[in-house]
Amino acid sequence: MIRKAATKKPLKPAAEVRRLTAVREKFQSERPSLETLLASGEYDAMPQGEHFALMRAISELKEIRQHKKLSLANLAKRSGIDKAALSRLENGQNSNPTYSTLSAIARALGAELQIVVKGAK
Repeated sequence: MIRKAATKKPLKPAAEVRRLTAVREKFQSERPSLETLLASGEYDAMPQGEHFALMRAISELKEIRQHKKLSLANLAKRSGIDKAALSRLENGQNSNPTYSTLSAIARALGAELQIVVKGAK
């Protein structure tokens, strides 16, 4: 019988744990609205439409990969991106990838990633 090694999450430094606890407590006590958070300038949020466009692009890359019958392991070798990272991306667990990550995946699939700017003139 083959046993998998148990994986442990890396421990966060004590200072980081204190900082995160303080942030969590602040939000629990104040319960700021999204508008308040954005107005403070400390936080940035992606508009829902942009988020959906990004998720659609990731979904299209996944469809191309599946159409070409490539495994995540094969795509990882071609793109230089870790297989687990690719899996998280395709499963929506990483909803804010960099342009260079998406571009590397597209190139590995023989596709082209384009950015389109739309706006009133």
